[in-house]
Amino acid sequence: MRETRNEIPGGTSLERADSRSALMKFVDRLVSRKKQMTTPGAVSAPVYHERQLKELCALHALNNLFQDGKAFNKHMLDQICHSLSPDHLVNPHKSVLGLGNYDVNVIMAALQSKGFEAIWFDKRKDPSMIDLAKILGFILNVPNELKLAFLQFPLSRKHWVAVREIRQLVTEPYPVCEFYPGSRPRGEPAGLFFNLDSKLDVPVCIGGEEDVIKFLRDQAKSKEREIFIVVRQDIGKECYKPQLR
Repeated sequence: MRETRNEIPGGTSLERADSRSALMKFVDRLVSRKKQMTTPGAVSAPVYHERQLKELCALHALNNLFQDGKAFNKHMLDQICHSLSPDHLVNPHKSVLGLGNYDVNVIMAALQSKGFEAIWFDKRKDPSMIDLAKILGFILNVPNELKLAFLQFPLSRKHWVAVREIRQLVTEPYPVCEFYPGSRPRGEPAGLFFNLDSKLDVPVCIGGEEDVIKFLRDQAKSKEREIFIVVRQDIGKECYKPQLR
């Protein structure tokens, strides 16, 4: 009896296996949770993505935004909390259980320590007014429904999410990525924007500039979601297009 194989047109089963293996290698190199950006400026490296641990979404969002796992740690954010409210027995800027759950004041202070600031985006305006070439990225504050197994509770907490541009370079044998320290160099082509939510298994590519504008418009439709534009302090509100400031 002749052996039969399920094959996809255009290639043998062996070729298909080789193709799948190459794809998995590409994904492994593109999405890495172990490698960080350690050199200032534009650096070639895989996409850095921290996954959710305890209530440390603010920490993960900051490190994912800077593409640097050493940018901040829990101790540093706890120190910021103390500096913001040194005389409070119960610190209002984090969880009383010490699990994280940092508020926006901690994120803003952390960004300022790196020479950046978070500008609250007025959702009555259109995201197309943002000059994407001048920003580091976005931090979103979104609802986070509490779930236990298949049960969903009526209580909700807020969750921090980083979104930023990463320019992919096609090199041999695999594409790598290039990170900019806060604004895109003049004349450089735009890259791809990634959703670096720590609750995702892997980073999700949103797409190009038009795609991220649509993504932000969708986020802005919800009263429970807030958008913060992260820019260098010397740029500030210059991150808006001149005719639309």
